[in-house]
Amino acid sequence: MKLQRSIIAILLSGMTLLMAQPASGYDEETLGLLKKSVSEWNAMRLAQPGKSIDLYKAKLEDDNLTGANLSKTLLISAELNGSTLNMADMKASNLTMASLQKANLKNTDLSGACLVKANLKRSFMKGAKGIAANLQGANLRWSMMANSDFSQADLTKTILFEADLQNANLKGTNLKDAMFIEQADLAGATLSNNTILPSGERASSSWSSRHNAKFITEPEMGPFTYDTPPTLEFAKKVNDSSTSPAETTVAAQTESRKQAALIAEDVESWNKMRSKNPEVSITLKEEKLENAQLKGINLQQAVLAGSNFEGASLDNANMAGADLRKANFHKADMKSAQLQGANLQGANLDRAFLKGANLSKTNLSNAVLYGSMLVGANLSDANLEGASLFDADLEGANLEGANLNGTNITDTNFKNATLSPLTTLPSGKKATQSWAALKEATFISLTK
Repeated sequence: MKLQRSIIAILLSGMTLLMAQPASGYDEETLGLLKKSVSEWNAMRLAQPGKSIDLYKAKLEDDNLTGANLSKTLLISAELNGSTLNMADMKASNLTMASLQKANLKNTDLSGACLVKANLKRSFMKGAKGIAANLQGANLRWSMMANSDFSQADLTKTILFEADLQNANLKGTNLKDAMFIEQADLAGATLSNNTILPSGERASSSWSSRHNAKFITEPEMGPFTYDTPPTLEFAKKVNDSSTSPAETTVAAQTESRKQAALIAEDVESWNKMRSKNPEVSITLKEEKLENAQLKGINLQQAVLAGSNFEGASLDNANMAGADLRKANFHKADMKSAQLQGANLQGANLDRAFLKGANLSKTNLSNAVLYGSMLVGANLSDANLEGASLFDADLEGANLEGANLNGTNITDTNFKNATLSPLTTLPSGKKATQSWAALKEATFISLTK
């Protein structure tokens, strides 16, 4: 099914400028100042109000940033888990795909901020202000949003499982396709005729009453729109002979940021970019893509080592030849994914759903495939040396020429799987008819 385009909201002119201009790579001194002293940081922001602040992928977990001025700051994919951001000024900041699990955001101002696909699971946002913020696809599971103001905010496709929205201001909020709203607490929340429900219909008095919410009538307005960023133009090839080493580094950093921003939109946009720019290398190491909707995405030959795809939807994705070393695919949906020739050395595929996936000639050495679903998968000539297949389901899988030397196959299901004389068993010996029969597998003799 065609994915709805997730528009990166840029609601203030400063934010537009921040996206339009190449982001300056942040240095340790900039990040160090924020970590050292919020008061000194705020003094710097006050003295240099026009300075662009780039904290792309910054690691700020568990830091105390109470009252910090982070307005109009680039925080794409930043790690803010467990951080304290109470009363912080984060207006018009770009927090696309940022991780804010268990973060404290009491009375924080997120008005006009972009939180597309951000992870706010278990965050504490009591009294926070998110007027006209863009939270498309954000994870708000178990978040505390009581007494918050998210009026006119875009909460389409958000996860609201057991979110606390008591007494929240949701006037004009777009909740279209929001998930698990029936499990959210809306007691005392204020909705209006401009609030869009998950069904796509406008909120009504009866719907509000059924959910213990308040309903008010206000002048009817058309659908709220969110400014889109300038078209993402990719940097020139970094091996351009006319480019200096310093310029090359900046260009590579800029391209990585643009790629991260584009992947937050939707699969159709991303695949169009790949089609139009086949020469552009994709480098997104340690990217945060938990629970992302990436069905059919083209990540062929991409460098995604150490990236987190936990719970992501990757059915029919093309990841052939990709560098996925130590990537996390825990419980990811990867039905019929194309992974031939990919490097998944040390990757976590614990309980991943790989039915019908193509893993031929894939490097899965030392990978964790505990309880993974590999029914009908193609693992011909794959390297599974030292991998764990404990409780994995390989029924009907193609294991011709696969290397299982040192693999843990405790409780692995090999029923109707295909082995050949070139298949290497966990013992290091070649597969035989008798071993296959013992595992209810099929043994194929090679023909000349």
